[in-house]
Amino acid sequence: MNHRRIFLWSITVALAGFLFGFDTVVISGADLSLQELWPRGEVFHGFVVMASALWGTVIGALFGGFPTDRLGRKKTLFWIGVLYLVSALGSALATDPVVFAFFRFLGGLGVGASTVAAPAYISEIAPAKDRGKLVALYQFNIVFGILVAFLSNFLLSGIGENAWRWMVGVEAVPAFVYTLLVLGVPESPRWLLVKKHDREAAAKTLRLIDPGIVVEAEMDRILSDQREVVKGETIFHSKYRFALILAFLVAFFNQFSGINAFLYYAPRIFEIAGLEKSTALLSSVGIGITNLVFTLIGLSLIDRFGRRQLLYIGSVGYIISLSAVAATFMLGIKGMAVPVFLFLFIASHAIGQGAVIWVFISEIFPNHLRASGQAFGSSVHWILAAAIPSLVPVLFTKIGAAPVFGMFAFMMVLQLIFVWRMMPETKGVSLEALERELVRRV
Repeated sequence: MNHRRIFLWSITVALAGFLFGFDTVVISGADLSLQELWPRGEVFHGFVVMASALWGTVIGALFGGFPTDRLGRKKTLFWIGVLYLVSALGSALATDPVVFAFFRFLGGLGVGASTVAAPAYISEIAPAKDRGKLVALYQFNIVFGILVAFLSNFLLSGIGENAWRWMVGVEAVPAFVYTLLVLGVPESPRWLLVKKHDREAAAKTLRLIDPGIVVEAEMDRILSDQREVVKGETIFHSKYRFALILAFLVAFFNQFSGINAFLYYAPRIFEIAGLEKSTALLSSVGIGITNLVFTLIGLSLIDRFGRRQLLYIGSVGYIISLSAVAATFMLGIKGMAVPVFLFLFIASHAIGQGAVIWVFISEIFPNHLRASGQAFGSSVHWILAAAIPSLVPVLFTKIGAAPVFGMFAFMMVLQLIFVWRMMPETKGVSLEALERELVRRV
């Protein structure tokens, strides 16, 4: 097994996650500047200016399975890079909120499609025993992108009234580098076999992955379950019902932790808690560092402890931290109490849902439906990721921060019950064996 080559391909594809993280969070530094520049009210600001990328992400996730299956994983990943590049340049040069929202929407298409294509690609080239940490490289790059975005916002915040243009425009540099690098990875051998029926190209890639492999036997093993495939079946076929429910619930609880709402509005939340604007931005950098460190811990544990154990740990941390944040706001405690509890919240997310979601969803669907299954899970994730942050400015104004964080804490109690009662363990099992097991569970 050529572990070095597999790692290099995985980290290259996972750079789509870096752009995902950077693109998602960079807007937080421009939030208040854009509201002052284009004062159209809280609803317009939340749904159009701030959440335009998220609405694009919903579309990208909903339809990302089509190019991932039709064009292939590699070509889809290349065009994702192009979308990021165009979005960054267009957003930086925008002169009105509608143009700005359009280019942010394009970047969102790239984010949504990357959550389909990148985890699918990595899961299909990774050996079963290392699949968790290799797919989790995508999540690591997401949080690394988040950290760099927070740090970039902090460093650029003092350069004048057009600082926000530099904040959103600097993403063009890593987008260009990623687009070039992804040209150097091969196509997924499972896609070549199952979708393109190209045994010769698949054999070539399999030999690159493992020079000592018995290629014909491996291809026959990958194709073994295809004999039972019903022509025209979809992820909504009854035998995939359990996998569909699992993907829905993992994605649902990921967003009802409040993670995207917090990442989008971190500086604003810290200011509500009584921190100065500069201190709030610096605290956001601290959030990014915490996220990165605990994602590394989650990445190192996911193939040892398994997916369920990490979600147990994360769920308990969520419940404690979110309840404490809600109580702090309710009691009117100012200062560093809220940042401390939110650091615990981020650590809980990073080691739990953050490390698990893209790995788990990429594992539970069969080879011929992986892209559409990934698209389904990603769509649930991103519909909620668009809706919840869009409502945050209004909810904070109408009912206050305490009830919002209290609701998130309650949802994490429900997640803990889901993990306990329903979630199977997937570590160390081949994708084909997982397919058979989940169908048997139905």
